Amino acid sequence: MTYSNPLARAADLDGWIAEGPVGVEHVDGGMRLFSTADEAALTAGGRGDHAHWTLWCPEVFGPDIEIAWDFRPLAGEGLAMLFFAASGTDDRGLFDPSLAPRTGYYPQYHSGDVRTLHVSYYRRKWPTERRFHTCNLRKSPGFHLVAQGADPLPPVADVDGHYRIRVTKRGADVSFAIDDLELFRWHDDGSAGAPLGAGRIGFRQMSPLIAHYRNLEVTPLS
Repeated sequence: MTYSNPLARAADLDGWIAEGPVGVEHVDGGMRLFSTADEAALTAGGRGDHAHWTLWCPEVFGPDIEIAWDFRPLAGEGLAMLFFAASGTDDRGLFDPSLAPRTGYYPQYHSGDVRTLHVSYYRRKWPTERRFHTCNLRKSPGFHLVAQGADPLPPVADVDGHYRIRVTKRGADVSFAIDDLELFRWHDDGSAGAPLGAGRIGFRQMSPLIAHYRNLEVTPLS
């Protein structure tokens, strides 16, 4: 059955697991997400890498799914990402107590003991990302950039409502689209490790981005 969650009230996040300083406000039929960290105080080498966070859905999904949600950037330069097919290395669950603790610091996810795919679809953190907008798909552990496509999302000043984001994973094949415009398609040939199967999904933001999410649906594919 399809997992459907409007993300509109506190009860909709029952069981969700936050890693890092995530702030949540339920407004406008969804959730407004932001970092609660004092980035000036947490800045490491000017990067603020400990001001970011990840928010995990409690469900474990099968290997063949379509994930879709409404996204609207509200303010701030930053980055939005989705983890999917996420688990621990060595056939461990994502929250197995033998895994290293995670606090929202990105290297813990891309080069630690987490196996996952992650698509960054609103990349405005660094000047190079704002100069030339792309959507990036990476596979971890190892931070492998495996696919890339154009990012059609406008600057915050030109945003008009929400945008429907869609990730489709069928076995070793992944596609990514925004408002039904397909931006990339990728087949996992196993060169960066065995293709990923079942796992969890999680939203991630880099501070200081503030964004709104609603109408999450995860549909199994036959």
